[in-house]
Amino acid sequence: MVLASQSPARLGLLRQAGLAPEVIVSGVDEEALIADSPEELAGLLAEAKALAVAERPAAAGALVLGCDSVLELDGAALGKPADAEEATTRWKAMRGRDGVLRTGHCLVDTVDGRRRTAVASTTVHFGDPSDAEIAAYVASGEPLHVAGAFTLDGRSAPFVDGVTGDPGTVIGLSLPLLRKLLAGVGVAITDLWAP
Repeated sequence: MVLASQSPARLGLLRQAGLAPEVIVSGVDEEALIADSPEELAGLLAEAKALAVAERPAAAGALVLGCDSVLELDGAALGKPADAEEATTRWKAMRGRDGVLRTGHCLVDTVDGRRRTAVASTTVHFGDPSDAEIAAYVASGEPLHVAGAFTLDGRSAPFVDGVTGDPGTVIGLSLPLLRKLLAGVGVAITDLWAP
C-alpha cells in the first residue's frame, strides 16, 4: 500500500491498524480545486492526490490511498488557514459551536485501474477556549498545518468537547471506511497487515 499524503497523523493511524504503507507525497495544489460543497471538495482532493501518485512508476502494482480533509462550518469548506490571523479568526468563529469534518478517501488499484472514492463525515463539538488560549494555540504554529485549524491528536485536543462519529475521520483517515473501500477492490484489510 502507498499513502499519497504527507500527514504524520494518517500514517500513524495506518500503522496502529497494522499496516506499513510507503509514503509518496502527491504534490497536488489543493487551492486549485473547486467544488460545489465541502463534501464534494474533500472527495475531489482525495482523488487528485491518489491519481497523481498512482501514475508514478514508484507506485506500480500498489494500492494507492489518497485522503484530504476539510472542515464544514456555515456551509463553507475550511482547509488549512493561510496565516496566524486567519487561524485566530477561525477559532473565534468555531468556539462553542459544531462543525462537520469531512475526509475524502480515494483508493486506486494500480494493477487494474479500479478506483473507489468515498467521504466520511464526523461532527465536531468545539469547546469555548478563551482568547488567551486561542492566542497561545495559534502561536504554537500547529493550526497552520491542519485542516480546520485544529486536530484531535495535538495541542487543540483540550478545546474539542467531543465528536459524533468516527474520531479517525477527524484525525485524517477513517479506518472503517478504508476497510470498505479495500473490500470494494477485493482486498481484505487483514491481508495488508504487516508481519
